[in-house]
Amino acid sequence: MKILVVDDNPVILNSLSELLFAQGYFVDTACHGLDGSEKLQKRYYDLVIVDHLMPIMNGIQLTKHIRQHKIYADTPVILMTTQGHQSLKLICNTDLFLAIIDKPVDAENLLKLVNNLLSVNTRYQLL
Repeated sequence: MKILVVDDNPVILNSLSELLFAQGYFVDTACHGLDGSEKLQKRYYDLVIVDHLMPIMNGIQLTKHIRQHKIYADTPVILMTTQGHQSLKLICNTDLFLAIIDKPVDAENLLKLVNNLLSVNTRYQLL
């Protein structure tokens, strides 16, 4: 399973990459939304984990861009935010995301979420 992690903080990119790689996932990283968009055009990912606030293209803009492509219409996207769920509901359609998690990220909860999302996504692909 291939996961793309998009965040402008290199410490977060490194820690999430190591965490997910240790669980056996192929992990690629991008340092902002435009970088993530370019990587999504070159390779298919089973899951995208994206930061909310980033320079050049934020996580909401990136996810809207992802959803315009048929291949990514049903791909799970997890949004990481420091802004809180309620404030996000005021500024965007939170249905774009399969999950919204708060930063700092709780590693154990993230792994459970990733494993569950990819398990469900794999079942749909096999049917």
